[in-house]
Amino acid sequence: MAVYVIAEAERCLNCKRPFCQEGCPIHTPIPKVIQAFKENRLNEAGQMLFDNNPMSMVCSLVCNHANQCEGHCIQGRRGAAVHISAIENYVSDTYFDKMKIECAPPNGKMAAIIGSGPAGITVAILLAKKGYKVTIFESKDKIGGVMQYGIPEFRLPKTILERYRKKLISIGVQIRPNTTIGGALEIHNLLDDGYGAIFIGTGVWRPKKLGVKGESLGNVHFGIDYLASPAAFHLGQNVAIIGSGNTAMDVARTALRNGVEHVTIYSHSNKISAAQHEIDYARLDGCDFELDHEVQELTPEGPIFKRRIRDEEGKFIGYEEEPVLIPADSTIICVSQGPKNKLILTTPGLLGSDRGLLITEETGMTTLPGLFAAGDVVSGAKTIVEAVAQAKVVAESMDRYMMGLDAPET
Repeated sequence: MAVYVIAEAERCLNCKRPFCQEGCPIHTPIPKVIQAFKENRLNEAGQMLFDNNPMSMVCSLVCNHANQCEGHCIQGRRGAAVHISAIENYVSDTYFDKMKIECAPPNGKMAAIIGSGPAGITVAILLAKKGYKVTIFESKDKIGGVMQYGIPEFRLPKTILERYRKKLISIGVQIRPNTTIGGALEIHNLLDDGYGAIFIGTGVWRPKKLGVKGESLGNVHFGIDYLASPAAFHLGQNVAIIGSGNTAMDVARTALRNGVEHVTIYSHSNKISAAQHEIDYARLDGCDFELDHEVQELTPEGPIFKRRIRDEEGKFIGYEEEPVLIPADSTIICVSQGPKNKLILTTPGLLGSDRGLLITEETGMTTLPGLFAAGDVVSGAKTIVEAVAQAKVVAESMDRYMMGLDAPET
């Protein structure tokens, strides 16, 4: 691995205009990192990565690099792009455990983080570095949010999240697992106990329904629920997956790794919406794909579809006359998620959109002073790197708020 990474680093042209950096949602200083790595300054390269993106080690594994940094690499126009993700992973993974996070002296102020996903972890680290006493409230038993319960082990080893947990503790961050805010504890309890600002990064965990008959049947499941605990499900040997995004690919590949013999992914359109590399991996793992299948009903025997008809130019012109039952032991619905509404229901004045997403200003402030939010609970289901980029802005806003300063201009 090290030999390969070195060879890839040598291919970097150190462009004057780094298109790779421009293609990265968080603008990782890729040429500078690679140059430091090539000059045997690995710790410096690792520090640059971490300072720019506290979740760099995770992003190096799960980002859609083909559409971002590597997709913008000049070398890709001539042949193969530099494997930037491999370099980033090697550097960040090697550096992480020996990294010393320097924190300012305690400033006597407390900050609360609700949710320990990528945005929550990022805000916790950045505020701890500024001297705040930070407490993370996590509704589940382990930290990580979607990284822990929504991304399969084969894509993101959970040992990485345990390393993050230890790093958080090492800089004084306190973690309260199995603690739901909006249950026994509510937002007003945190404010009454002296937290100067609260960050909400609770993600999107409410599955979106299809709106057809049969969604409550015993052989029907939601993808986000399945990924949280695959071993708890008995799916049988033949599984139909409704939806064709990245979550559907994760569900399909996880099911095949847990004993399912045959998985078919059904898309209602004439294309698959997942990233191409996710589609390629799913095919390699043995998934089948069916296009233009619009689900009508879910039954104990399997889903019932109407097949769409298209003309020679690919334009939709109607349906085949008779719906078709596709035999399946289980059907898994993967058509996106929305936020749960527990915080909105228990916090007067905290407002959400018609989709249930929290309404915020550009600084991340919600409709209540002192309450900030970022990540999927604000934007809907996006990528980890986008959540981290938002969280960096919000952490600065929270600092200015708690210090009595105006929110920064954006």
